[in-house]
Amino acid sequence: MKFRIGIENNDEGFRSIAWMLEHPGCYAYGGNEQEARANSVNAIREYAKWIDKHETSWLPADMNIEVRIEQTWTDYEIDKNFDRIEKGGYAVNPFFEHDWKPLTATDIERGLKLLAWSHADLLAVLEKLTPEQWATKKDGERWDIAGIVNHVGGAEWWYLDRLGLAFPRAKVPKAPLERIRKVRNLMNEVLPTLKDVNQVVGAEGELWSPRKVLRRAIWHERDHTEHIRKLI
Repeated sequence: MKFRIGIENNDEGFRSIAWMLEHPGCYAYGGNEQEARANSVNAIREYAKWIDKHETSWLPADMNIEVRIEQTWTDYEIDKNFDRIEKGGYAVNPFFEHDWKPLTATDIERGLKLLAWSHADLLAVLEKLTPEQWATKKDGERWDIAGIVNHVGGAEWWYLDRLGLAFPRAKVPKAPLERIRKVRNLMNEVLPTLKDVNQVVGAEGELWSPRKVLRRAIWHERDHTEHIRKLI
């Protein structure tokens, strides 16, 4: 089975991401492009197993995997005048050619399932936390766990805002669990309305589309769920 890959280099200034473009939430990290590509095969198999925990996976467990790099992007930063700078500006993340494609009915059906499963995974981790763990902030971390959860909800609101679909920023809840719940409810409401919508918008020097928003929303939640697991 062939998998089309988009490579994102210089993510966070130090790593590469291999994005399986036709499979939101399927990604692999590496210290460089070659390592991310090499790690993608195992990531695809783990992704198929994750789906199979919930329903018969649309990716066969015994599939032969062929990965093909379709496009490579290197993140960069810009200032308020949209000029490139070395550090301290707005990080522009990839907009792959595949992100131009409008979401199909199948994309949306699967996307809603993937969002539900990733959210359930996050909540399963959070419900076990003690008050002390919620306030845990380890060396080298930007936030405590409550702050990470707030970041997850805030980022998802921000993704929707790129498309003009978010509620006002002032109405974003401050409480972590309330925030991720309210923002996810909105995502679930608006995603079905984006079927066949040909919408590509520029915001703050970066291009966005419904497909890119879905891709990054699932990745972001899955990534930080693993992040929290490691912290506890």
